[in-house]
Amino acid sequence: MRIAQISPLWERVPPFRYGGTELIVKLVTDELVRRGHEVSLFASGDSITTAKLRSVHPQALRLDPKIKEPSIYEQMMLAEVYQQAHHFDIIHSHVGYNCLSYCSFVKTPTVHTMHGIFTPDNEKIFRKFAWQPFISISEAQREPRLGLNYIHTVYNGIDTAVYPFYPEPTQPAYLAFVGRISPEKGPVQAIKIARAVGLPLKMAGKIDVVDKEFYTEQVEPLIDGEQIQYLGEISHEDKVKLLGGASITLFPINWREPFGLVMIESMATGTPVIGMGLGSVSEVIAHGKTGFVCHCLEKMIEVLPDAMKIDRQTCREYVVSRFSVESMTDEYEKAYAMVL
Repeated sequence: MRIAQISPLWERVPPFRYGGTELIVKLVTDELVRRGHEVSLFASGDSITTAKLRSVHPQALRLDPKIKEPSIYEQMMLAEVYQQAHHFDIIHSHVGYNCLSYCSFVKTPTVHTMHGIFTPDNEKIFRKFAWQPFISISEAQREPRLGLNYIHTVYNGIDTAVYPFYPEPTQPAYLAFVGRISPEKGPVQAIKIARAVGLPLKMAGKIDVVDKEFYTEQVEPLIDGEQIQYLGEISHEDKVKLLGGASITLFPINWREPFGLVMIESMATGTPVIGMGLGSVSEVIAHGKTGFVCHCLEKMIEVLPDAMKIDRQTCREYVVSRFSVESMTDEYEKAYAMVL
């Protein structure tokens, strides 16, 4: 099958450090190539892939300070994709609403994986093109009121081989938080949990420009460098070490998370996850077996001792059987077949 994969240009594929969508694009694209498909990846020029790379800019847009209008480069990329649409059997978009208006002008079908969330503004264009084939990354992500043509749900997967298993947590015990330092991810709540139970908390993740004020005013004053540590934006290797050595990973989100890749990354290393029961959390964590799904901060604090008793091998096996790159790609191939 001839497949075009469209990735956001803001990050490279795979992301240098943080970027869930681009990591998924990398894994799906390379696994499709391994299975014998002819794949073209439209992404930034510094991307690393076994597919044929096509790019309109030599590096990820966020790394180029000269870029003032990133949407221009996105439009250039989409124009290139759809000018060549007749060379592909199917086009797979990971860029949200950006290519919806292009799809009507070509015969090659486009399937859209929804990695983000709906807003009052973007809902208007999704309604207009509701007939196009959409893939959700969790059942919770779907918005039935929009009437979108959802053909399948495909859970995100990871390459479990690059997440070594940690049969025992590091001593002395600590809690982990990995994610953007932003209000919706709940870093302040993670600190409250750590303080309530008296355990150290190690936090890692990038701070976007829009979240710098939040970090400076609400998070930074709580970081003492001893019990509460902020490690910055770390590499994959350091992230694995941080998650694998933790007794528990905290996922105290304040929004309807479409998936939450860090949950399966943590469980793959053997570390259970305690998550707030919003969005996809109840679909990703096996409650009582690989972690706990809670509905308030007090409950997250209460279940922590029980979570530390969870079998770490069970966490690992759960991810390998349910959230591997192989199982994710199986489901995408099914979705392509449905569309074709």
